Amino acid sequence: MNGSDLKTARTTSNWTQAEAASRLGVTQAYLSMLERGSRPVSDDLVPTVLRVFSLPPTARPLQTTKSAAPGEEFFKASLGELGYPGFAYLKSRRLLNPAELLLLALDSEDLDARVTEALPWLPFHFPNLDWAWLVAESKLKDRQNRLAYVTLLASDVAQSRSEVKLAGALQSHVAGLERSRLANEDTLAKQSLSQAERKWLRTHRPANAVHWNLLTDLKAEDLQHVF
Repeated sequence: MNGSDLKTARTTSNWTQAEAASRLGVTQAYLSMLERGSRPVSDDLVPTVLRVFSLPPTARPLQTTKSAAPGEEFFKASLGELGYPGFAYLKSRRLLNPAELLLLALDSEDLDARVTEALPWLPFHFPNLDWAWLVAESKLKDRQNRLAYVTLLASDVAQSRSEVKLAGALQSHVAGLERSRLANEDTLAKQSLSQAERKWLRTHRPANAVHWNLLTDLKAEDLQHVF
């Protein structure tokens, strides 16, 4: 989050600098410096900004480095914090941007099946996430095929619900990944598949999974309970 983002949030709320500073617990002079870019918006201040201005999860800061691979409970709690029905009873202390959470999941070696099923819910419910960042980071990690397939599933669900505009928007993001489609065979974050499972999936997967070289049989019809 930068000063421009902060100023936009304030003006959208129709608050003066004095009003916003009071609600944020900082001085007007300090807020003015933040908005001008003279001072960076500190990580400690960001949660307060998000709460005070009631900003959506897509406004949360994006980070790309993690010291260790997140575990199953991390993903479930993070999805629950974002409002995913299946894990709504769980809450995470960390407030993750949905784009960052999706990237972390796509870059996992072995996800719990319930977490994998939840992934299309993220682009479906947060279609305005930072796609430029997500696509760029996915390509750096060679996860663009996984991203494309998850987004396709979200688009298929939107289409089945007659949400044509949303389906088209999601489909356009998939189309943008075509030129970078990887030829190597991959899984949908399930590297522990046995050789027998892999052999079966090669002949029993959806056409889109074949196109994106993924060993998975997950399809939109399997996700009705998710949404």
